[in-house]
Amino acid sequence: MSMGLGAITSCATSNATAIAAARLANNRQGHDSSSSVFRNQQLRRKVLVQSSLSSQHNKDARVSCLTNNDEPEVPSLSTRATSSSGSTEFSSIGSSSSLGLSLEIREIDERCKKWQWRGYTINYLSVHGRREQVLNPDSNSNSDYPPLLLVHGFGASIAHWRRNILTLAQSYTVYAIDLLGFGASDKPEGFSYTMDVWAQLILDFLDEIVQRPTVLIGNSVGSLACVIAASDSSQSLVRGLVLLNCAGGMNNKAIVDDWRIRLLLPLFWVFDTLLKQRAIASFIFERVTQRDNLRNILLSVYGNKESVDEDLIEIIKKPANDEGALDAFVSIVTGPPGPNPVQLMPRITLPVLVLWGDRDPFTPLDGPVGTYFSTLPAQVPNMSLFVLEGVGHCPHDDRPDLVHEKLLPWLDDLLPAL
Repeated sequence: MSMGLGAITSCATSNATAIAAARLANNRQGHDSSSSVFRNQQLRRKVLVQSSLSSQHNKDARVSCLTNNDEPEVPSLSTRATSSSGSTEFSSIGSSSSLGLSLEIREIDERCKKWQWRGYTINYLSVHGRREQVLNPDSNSNSDYPPLLLVHGFGASIAHWRRNILTLAQSYTVYAIDLLGFGASDKPEGFSYTMDVWAQLILDFLDEIVQRPTVLIGNSVGSLACVIAASDSSQSLVRGLVLLNCAGGMNNKAIVDDWRIRLLLPLFWVFDTLLKQRAIASFIFERVTQRDNLRNILLSVYGNKESVDEDLIEIIKKPANDEGALDAFVSIVTGPPGPNPVQLMPRITLPVLVLWGDRDPFTPLDGPVGTYFSTLPAQVPNMSLFVLEGVGHCPHDDRPDLVHEKLLPWLDDLLPAL
């Protein structure tokens, strides 16, 4: 059963306007800041829940972000506006399904921007949710709400966050980045990829582009890159961490205390030797990136098989055709695994949210890394952990509804400490 766009946007606008009115009234009445923030959180959660429920019953509805007018703007699909901070405001794009709000690959590609980093071109996306303008009509920076930076995992790209960006952008400015060697970012020939390079890329992006304390949200090796960035004692731009099935290293050679890895370690060394032969590496890479093989791999790491659609296969396959993609694959698979999160987490005192799919064959919950993170909440007060049942290695795309259910309240709880 579906409902028209007008009904959805009208409901969303009235709810957001009510929040803005409540917030302004609180300020006029001179309530203390912590009490006002708490009430705003409760009201905003109500709006997000109502918005989520609407999306479940409106599979064919188009998404309209809120404006601070009485009637929402509903421009054409291709319309784009740019905020004062340079981020994109999505006015009427995306679609709604049983998995929630989603962007099409084309919509993401059209709105991405380029940033020059150490002589390389880095692809990124920035989305300024208009609901922020409604909640903070007198503020251009929306300082109450920290921006978010989404960092993908191995073989993925910005589009892997297609099912998260619009939901998060209803309340936060959202950035997403293609790490060097992935997506539409440069893939320099002969480059030696390391976890430390990606971590520095993230820190420089925060410093040059975002320029505000930011919550880092990463998946797999993207999570680990975020951990490394946050553990840098000299940085001041990381506000919090969200780790989705954090990897133990750039490749599996890092997890030497897992009996499954120890059993296969000799094969890894043989595989590394073979990959250093260009012809063999090219043959293996070509086979791995064939559409049917990619589908089978993805089905093995996703708990919700319905999430493995043709768009997901295209997200992984398309960048693999780029010049330099083979070099990136070989360097990452055969290179040093880099720092281990077990060594780094004790340095981090920031708020940390860990979400872990219990059907992950790559970093299983009962493996060394999963076991370590499972024990952390009982040892440190700054960390929260939720195990997502029936979810695989990429929870944000596998079951975005479950991720948002835990992520949005956690983000709300960061506000009083700002």
